[in-house]
Amino acid sequence: MNQLTTKELSFIEDEIRAEEITAKTINWCASQCSDHELRASLEKIAEQHQLKIADLSQYFNRSRVIQ
Repeated sequence: MNQLTTKELSFIEDEIRAEEITAKTINWCASQCSDHELRASLEKIAEQHQLKIADLSQYFNRSRVIQ
């Protein structure tokens, strides 16, 4: 695996933070829904963002070890 630059690692950190904010916001929106179908859809979308966070974090942690 090629080494990532500090700038590239910073971009990954920024994306992780953006995904965290998005997931929290969508979860909050879901908690405000009285429509059960919409609530379930929003929770599923938030879960997808949580999975992106896990993937990015895993990649980020692997890249940090290599440097």
